[in-house]
Amino acid sequence: MGFKKITKSLKTDRKRWYDDACGTAFALELIGERWAILIMRELMFGPRRFGELRRDLPGVSANILTQRLGQLEQSRILRKRKLPPPASVQVYELTEWGTEAEELVQMLGRWATRHPDHDPSLPLSAASIMMSFRTMFVPERAGGMDARIGFRLGSDGFVVHIHDGTLDTTRMEPDDVDLLFKGTPSGLAAAVYGGGKFVDLEQAGILSVTGDQQLAEKFVTLFPLPEKLPISDQGT
Repeated sequence: MGFKKITKSLKTDRKRWYDDACGTAFALELIGERWAILIMRELMFGPRRFGELRRDLPGVSANILTQRLGQLEQSRILRKRKLPPPASVQVYELTEWGTEAEELVQMLGRWATRHPDHDPSLPLSAASIMMSFRTMFVPERAGGMDARIGFRLGSDGFVVHIHDGTLDTTRMEPDDVDLLFKGTPSGLAAAVYGGGKFVDLEQAGILSVTGDQQLAEKFVTLFPLPEKLPISDQGT
């Protein structure tokens, strides 16, 4: 028995790149345009205004961002919503189905960081460094840790709760925490992935640590990067 042909009324005007029924091909048609996955990454921790997305994705123009948001909305990956008073501003947020792509974003990140050309010292957003923690977290290294770690990265606040071998991340004011990191996403990445010493980063004005110093030293060891591909494998 063959598949029933999908009628035009059930389709959108989405551009077709591939004449291929594979789900992977269709996924690329949904989110393969430049910036699409990064927009989804920025929305993984909650709704964002247009201006906030522009700020955290500085390489995208307003016109392209508008196009991508429209395409993702058409594909039911995100939706627009107006916040109630007194905010009364429009925000973009992932749909429940869009949020399911977090595992995909994490797998892509982990897979790509194995390439020798990946450079963790490049600029990154607050959502990006938070997503990297969820991606690279090794529960065995945390042991029986039960701690709330706060982050103040510019105007963005997050709280990470590590407990029972899990890592929960919430975009919120970092109050009532055991440890607080304050600075830039790049400064935090330098401590976690670059082996930077807290004293040096504080002197450079890009990261400060308040609270349990032993916890801070332990925290930065929980996210080892995957082993790099041998350089000799390039091109083979």
